[in-house]
Amino acid sequence: MSLEVTDLVVEIGGVRVVDGVTFAVPEGARVGLIGASGSGKSLTARALLGLLPDGAAVSGSIRWQGVELVGLRDRELARRRGRELAMVFQDPLTALDPVRTVGRQISEAAAIHGERSRTERRRLAVQGARRVALPDPERIVARYPHQLSGGQRQRVAIAMALAARPRLLVADEPTTALDVTVQAGILELLRRLADEDRMSLVFITHDLAVLAQVATEAVVLSAGRVVETGPLTTLLTEPASPVTRGLLRDAAATLWRGAATSDLPEESA
Repeated sequence: MSLEVTDLVVEIGGVRVVDGVTFAVPEGARVGLIGASGSGKSLTARALLGLLPDGAAVSGSIRWQGVELVGLRDRELARRRGRELAMVFQDPLTALDPVRTVGRQISEAAAIHGERSRTERRRLAVQGARRVALPDPERIVARYPHQLSGGQRQRVAIAMALAARPRLLVADEPTTALDVTVQAGILELLRRLADEDRMSLVFITHDLAVLAQVATEAVVLSAGRVVETGPLTTLLTEPASPVTRGLLRDAAATLWRGAATSDLPEESA
C-alpha cells in the first residue's frame, strides 16, 4: 500500500471532528472520500499533507510508503509536499497568486527542487499548460488568473500540483464550483493524468454522481467516522449504510436536474 491511514483522529477545540478513520490507497488507485458537509472528509484530506488549521491535534497513523507522517517534523513534511504528495483545492483562487502570470506560477512549481534558467522555466510552464489541456498554452501562460475561466483556473491549479510529478494527489472537491460540462472535463483530466503517471488519487466530494466518474473505491464518512467502504460499483448498486443510500438519492436528484438544464450555455473549460 502506498498510503495507509489507521485510526486517524483530529481534534479541534477539544472536539473530535475526525474519529478513528481507517482506509488504504494502493499505488495507482483512485479512492474517493465522500460525505455530507461536516462529515470530516476535507479535514481527513488535509491531515494527509499536514495542512490542518492551527490548534488541531492529530493522533493515529498516516503511513506513506512505509514512513509515518503523524508527528513528522514540519520541515520534513514540507519537503515531501509537491515532490511526493500534492493537493488541489476546491477554489483555485486560493492556490493562485492574482498578481503573477499563470505561467510563472506553473514554472515555479515545476522548478521548486532546482534552479532553472528563464528559458527553461518558460518551457516548463508551456509544457505544464499543455499537459492539462489548456487552450493555446503558448499564450495562456502569459495571462493572469482573473483573465481565465473557472475551469481554466482549476486546470492551472492541477498543473501546479502535478509539476513535480507527485506519487499521490489529493483533490478536495475540485469541481464543486464548476458547471456540469466543465466539471466533466476536469474529472476526465484527473483520470487521465492519474493513469499516465500511475499516480494514486484521493478524491473528496459530497456528490456520489461526481465520484462515480473518477474513483473506483469509496470511503463513506459521517460525523467524522467511516460508515461504509468498498468498490464504488457495489456502493452504487447495493449500499449498506443509510448514509450511502441518502447520497445515492442526492446523486439521482442531481443527475435529473442536470438533464433538465443541459441545453443551457456552458462556460469554456
